[in-house]
Amino acid sequence: MEKKVNYIEINKKLWNAKTEVHYDSEFYDNDNFIKGVSSLNPIELALLGDIKGKSILHLQCHFGQDTISLSRNGAQATGIDLSNKAIEKANQLAKITKQDIEFICCDIYDLPQHLNKKFDLVFSSYGTIGWLPDLTKWASIISHFLKPGGEFIFAEFHPVVWMFDDHFSRIQYNYFNSGAIIEQAEGTYAEKEANIKNDFVVWNHSLSDVINNLLQQGLTLDTFNEYDYSPYDCFEKTIKIADRQYRIEHLNNKIPMVYALKATKK
Repeated sequence: MEKKVNYIEINKKLWNAKTEVHYDSEFYDNDNFIKGVSSLNPIELALLGDIKGKSILHLQCHFGQDTISLSRNGAQATGIDLSNKAIEKANQLAKITKQDIEFICCDIYDLPQHLNKKFDLVFSSYGTIGWLPDLTKWASIISHFLKPGGEFIFAEFHPVVWMFDDHFSRIQYNYFNSGAIIEQAEGTYAEKEANIKNDFVVWNHSLSDVINNLLQQGLTLDTFNEYDYSPYDCFEKTIKIADRQYRIEHLNNKIPMVYALKATKK
């Protein structure tokens, strides 16, 4: 890492602060989630298919809504996240929704020290890999926890999105990973006026970086899709075009906003 900063400590502090806001936010809508509304989107549901009876490891699970939704769909789910506040809320939410889920608080790269199990599926979605400096290690973790023939299901914001400034008015960042991006966050995507002001450290990762690292860890790419919308209204200057579909209004359908893939361990 080029700049000597403790990115884990910095980002954990940020996500602990975000969790306190997110859990009660309209964005995450816990009231309806608790009543049974799924947090999963059609994009990832199409790749997941029938998961009844399957074991699933959910990486970077935040406070567990998607993990719980996977469990409600019949999976035996395990969720992991860096934020201790998020894991506390995840356990609380699992108890409220009566779902039997193991949640683990640790850095993703340290997971083999906390979990000794293989899974039918590994799942990760939306706004996850940007918090990780090394996708070689990331892909090795995925491969490590997959059974032979197991599948990795991944949905993520497109790297083109992260090239823009916050208002999508100009190209500000490199498409490729040119090192740590260290900035300060005010508010949060779920509540833009929230009283949060913390430093954060992120990295941009190209599609080739994602795909090649998975291939080099013994996974084969089965499906790769790109979408011209986001299922979340989490950016500036957005317009809703359909249920769970948002675009940057002045860019319309001109840029990819999300991609999703399925890969199988040989």
